[in-house]
Amino acid sequence: MADFDHIIIGSGINALVAASLLGKAGKRVLVLERNETIGGCLMTAEATAPGYLHDVMATTMVLFLTSPAFAALGDDLAARGAEFCHSDTPTGVLRKDGSHLIYAMDRKRNIDAFNARAEGDGQTFDAEMAAMAGDADFVFSLLGGNLWSGATAKKMLKEAWKRGPRGLAAWFGEALTPARGYLETTYVSEEAKALWAPWVLHCGLSPEASYSAEMLKVIGFAIELAGCPIVKGGAVNLTRAFERLIRDHGGDIRTGCDVAGITLGTNGKATGVRLSDGTEIEARRGVIASVPPDQLYRRLLGETKKPLPADVEKGLKSYRYGKGDMQIHYALKAPPTWKAGDELGKVALLHLTDGLDAVSRSSNEAERGLLPAEPTVCVGQPTALDPSRAPDGGAILWLQLPDTPRHIKGDAAGLLDCPQDGRWTEALREAFADRVEAMLSAHIEDFKDNVVARSVSSPADLETMNMNLVGGDPYGGFCGLDQFFIWRPFKSAVNHRTHVPGLYHIGASTHPGPGLGGGSGFLLASSLK
Repeated sequence: MADFDHIIIGSGINALVAASLLGKAGKRVLVLERNETIGGCLMTAEATAPGYLHDVMATTMVLFLTSPAFAALGDDLAARGAEFCHSDTPTGVLRKDGSHLIYAMDRKRNIDAFNARAEGDGQTFDAEMAAMAGDADFVFSLLGGNLWSGATAKKMLKEAWKRGPRGLAAWFGEALTPARGYLETTYVSEEAKALWAPWVLHCGLSPEASYSAEMLKVIGFAIELAGCPIVKGGAVNLTRAFERLIRDHGGDIRTGCDVAGITLGTNGKATGVRLSDGTEIEARRGVIASVPPDQLYRRLLGETKKPLPADVEKGLKSYRYGKGDMQIHYALKAPPTWKAGDELGKVALLHLTDGLDAVSRSSNEAERGLLPAEPTVCVGQPTALDPSRAPDGGAILWLQLPDTPRHIKGDAAGLLDCPQDGRWTEALREAFADRVEAMLSAHIEDFKDNVVARSVSSPADLETMNMNLVGGDPYGGFCGLDQFFIWRPFKSAVNHRTHVPGLYHIGASTHPGPGLGGGSGFLLASSLK
């Protein structure tokens, strides 16, 4: 007889949210994780030197703190030790010539900062954020709700009544605008365009992608509201709080458990799982898989020998993954001294790029399999928010390169030797990281002398750490319009159901897509409670 109501495969943010909500609703849940620690991309380690605590992959929790999942679970997690650290200046951009723009959690300060670069940009920014506030309920219901649902249909009818059918069509047309067109026609200063442009990369998009402008508005709105917070003491403290919450409601979490297959009953319903050591575990109500489509349909369902529906086969064949990601971590003797001004040292996430064209160029180079000549670099400064991450007086830097090729075809700068098979090697990984380090050294006083140690993870390394990051893609698949919203992961997808009764699909590869908001876990658990 089954000991559990639901079995969840994987332990990323969506799995933890789903398990917590189902547990609070009285369901007994088992979470199975093939690695030795839970959390998926939420991983903390002394990656460089003793005493320096790095979030190895994901670190910024703005999407979680502004999510329905946090609204439902925030108090429970706080009671179990989860705390967050903030900066009044969550993000900014630094250009090659030292010009920069810092974005604060203060509307007046932001208006003044935009106007200081180009008169009128501040008022434009204020109007854009005011319009976003007016649309927030509708926008966030589309970005975070079950799209195939009565609630969404009612929301659409309400908006059509309010705006008129043509007005609603016009709104959607504007929402599909690429970031390049939006930034070029909205802001005057190059710094304002440079501030926003890199954020499309964190959505798995490029400045030329449809709907990327709308995502910039959403990000700007969310960051001004909630900043770019991190977990005090490391992301691991959030996963520990989740584990306590799940266990407190009768659930169980097992690590080092590799699920080899999903078992089906005689009626074709998912009834449990089989581990790679042969152990079978039953579930009364069903199985939830937080994995990419290939893992679910080819590997976990493969042993059933049952043919897949034609639409699933077609979806698997056409499913595409996006660019890879590179992570670089530094342990420093002391906080960095930025040449362009001390205020930059207080920014939580600082982008290094020369502007909109530079972001487009690096993104396009990566999409074509080239190592960008000047990559867009996101520099996180966790110890500016949480000094406990380093020994007294020390600091850490968290670098992300969201425009790194998964499969390498060459070097856009023509300087680095690339392997014929297109695979990442340790030598190439470190040489490319040296290119990034040169960018840091151009902006930070005596940077190399301040370094205690460096740790670099290529896209291939990230996939080794987490098999869901196919080719090092941290977003669970390409996030372009044709593979998002109601078309994620497949054109025939309906919310988080699969063709197998009792088998559900969550994670970055499903709506509402990647990020630390726990959206798919929240939506599914809410429908199953």
